[in-house]
Amino acid sequence: MTPLGKQARIAGLWFLNVILAAPVRLVVVPDGSAQDVLDHLLLFRIGILTDLLSGVAMLFLTFALRRLLIGVHRDMANTLVILGGILPAALYVVNVGNDAAAILLARGAPFLDAFTEAQRFGLSELFLALHGRMVVAAELFWGLWLLPLAMLVWHAGFLPRLLGAWLLINGFAYIAQCVVGFGWPSIAPTLSSVCAPIQFGEIVFAFWLLAFGARPGFRSKEIA
Repeated sequence: MTPLGKQARIAGLWFLNVILAAPVRLVVVPDGSAQDVLDHLLLFRIGILTDLLSGVAMLFLTFALRRLLIGVHRDMANTLVILGGILPAALYVVNVGNDAAAILLARGAPFLDAFTEAQRFGLSELFLALHGRMVVAAELFWGLWLLPLAMLVWHAGFLPRLLGAWLLINGFAYIAQCVVGFGWPSIAPTLSSVCAPIQFGEIVFAFWLLAFGARPGFRSKEIA
């Protein structure tokens, strides 16, 4: 295996970690009321741990991709780390605070005795709602980091250009979901259904890296 191929597979492994960990809090953990927090406390705690894992994995993923693609364009590779690693990791950590606050308020504690149960439950549900809004905001960075990645893949010469094009569309799909989620929330579920197949681009890219690594021979083009 060439050093380039090895680096591609390392990036693919980190991408696989993100793919497995990131959806857990969004898909597996109920996100409704304070009573849901109490009824599914273990799931919420697992969701917190997987969100932290996702943040760490995003950092290592973008560093691995930077090493793989820095020869294509240094500035774009550095931008990828900022948009796809540092900023999303920070958002994951902040959002863990929202979940931790929701759990604390739902369960109660001696220093919260000044609040009635109804008040605690209401505040818990506020933090759950903030978690959801933060996810919508994070979609902006989930999309933005894919744009330099797409350009790097397109111009690399050792990865299929089709994957670069798919990642570009994938990125714009996330950005559209963020904009619509805040601007026109009533149509956000419909847009999510439309965007879901597009967002398989990341998964296909990750499995390409794992299965095939980097294969010099694809047509490359220098970035201006």
